[in-house]
Amino acid sequence: MIYFDHNATSPLLPQARQAWVEANKQYIGNPSSPHRLGQRADAALTAAREQLARVIGCDAQDLVWTSGATESSNLALHHFAQTLASDAEVWVSAIEHPCVRAPIRHYFSKRHRLIPVGHAGVVELGWLAAELRRRRAGLVAVMAANNETGVVQPWREALALCREHGVPFFCDAVQWVGKLPARGLGDCDFVSGTAHKFGGPKGVGFLKCPAKGRVAPLLLGGPQEDGRRAGTENVAGILSMMTALEVREHELAAAAAEDGGSTNENGASFHSSSSSVSPAAVRLRLAWREQFERGLLAALPGAGIVGASQPRLWNTVSAFMPVADCQQRWVVKLDKLGFAVSTGSACSSGREVPSQVLSAMGYAPAEAGRVLRFSSGWETPEADWDALLAAVKRVHRGESRRSAP
Repeated sequence: MIYFDHNATSPLLPQARQAWVEANKQYIGNPSSPHRLGQRADAALTAAREQLARVIGCDAQDLVWTSGATESSNLALHHFAQTLASDAEVWVSAIEHPCVRAPIRHYFSKRHRLIPVGHAGVVELGWLAAELRRRRAGLVAVMAANNETGVVQPWREALALCREHGVPFFCDAVQWVGKLPARGLGDCDFVSGTAHKFGGPKGVGFLKCPAKGRVAPLLLGGPQEDGRRAGTENVAGILSMMTALEVREHELAAAAAEDGGSTNENGASFHSSSSSVSPAAVRLRLAWREQFERGLLAALPGAGIVGASQPRLWNTVSAFMPVADCQQRWVVKLDKLGFAVSTGSACSSGREVPSQVLSAMGYAPAEAGRVLRFSSGWETPEADWDALLAAVKRVHRGESRRSAP
């Protein structure tokens, strides 16, 4: 099976698997235990926390280990539900992942506003700037890159607007981390990430939050994580996650060095405020993606690319398939040919409702029902993109013959 669903989850890197095995052998104690084995495990967590702090650019005490992005988002939003004034509003982009949208609806059902996005899938900064001049939000939440379309969001600009008006800013960086340089994400007040999107294990992630002031815990029952998240930490999972992140950041740094250091920390041309060239490793993979898109558009009348005019993650193609074709039929037929693809967010797939992301972008349900998502990984070779295009053409030819009078 050739895998094109990395935005849902990525295969575990061999280095991360080995780190997990070694950690289970070496750190058998509970990090909260006072004996040497426990303190050895606690020291490993401290070193991992310092490592992540260096990567994203924050203080090590700002970081809380969690079970993944869903818990991280729920912890952040639970905190604001406990600490914001009863009349404070939360403003959230209309294209956020369900793990952000759902807790906002739960905690702030009548006290949240959707930040609109344009037809190309980018948050409207003009709206945010104008509204912040009129009134003060309790929290603003804008993701770094969209999981369905791959469209990169102006999170730095949104952060700057929030700083100007003294508003806390939360960034879901799940799709950004491991694909683009993570340095600078630590400037945000709250940032969430999860290991399995960049080659780490499932069931482990992090939340960056301010070290000053208490964070209202979502999970109760112990003093772990400085009282911010109860429960024994997943030492092996955390060390495996950090090994995977180290591999990805090394790949990005090595590519930037090959470019003579011309890449800035924003992820280069993939960030809307940057004009620098992208790292060589990213440019190469971007070229493969663009070649696939050109071939798809040439071969399939009526096809289109969502967010084609905007900077997107180098690994993501969100494509409108021909009008007469059903997305589920495409998924099944490509699966039979040995290709794993998706219809959008893995947390929403399978439901008989249109994508909320595409609806927010102004697409009708019939249009949204034609969209497939192809998402590659670092290890995906050019040959797999070529094979995917050939398979798409093959399915289309079969569908065309089937529908012919």
